[in-house]
Amino acid sequence: MSNEDNRVVLLDETGKEMEFEVIDMLEVDDEEYAILLPIEEKGKENEEAVILKVGVDENGEDILYEIENDDEWEMVAQAWKDSIKDNGGLQ
Repeated sequence: MSNEDNRVVLLDETGKEMEFEVIDMLEVDDEEYAILLPIEEKGKENEEAVILKVGVDENGEDILYEIENDDEWEMVAQAWKDSIKDNGGLQ
């Protein structure tokens, strides 16, 4: 996944397209993760970031997929919170 292209479109559980802005990329334990913010919720009070793991498909293309292990998700979420704190917050 390229940091230059900071927007992605993903399908939700119902097949509806949702557009996200990639607000951060993070490496934790030699794995790469994308921090996404739904564009339609940007600026709303309760906006919630989505954390997805970056992988590679059979064609060598970058793909994003859900983190299914709760411990892994918590570890990445904490690493991102620490990163935000260390960098003075979101821009």
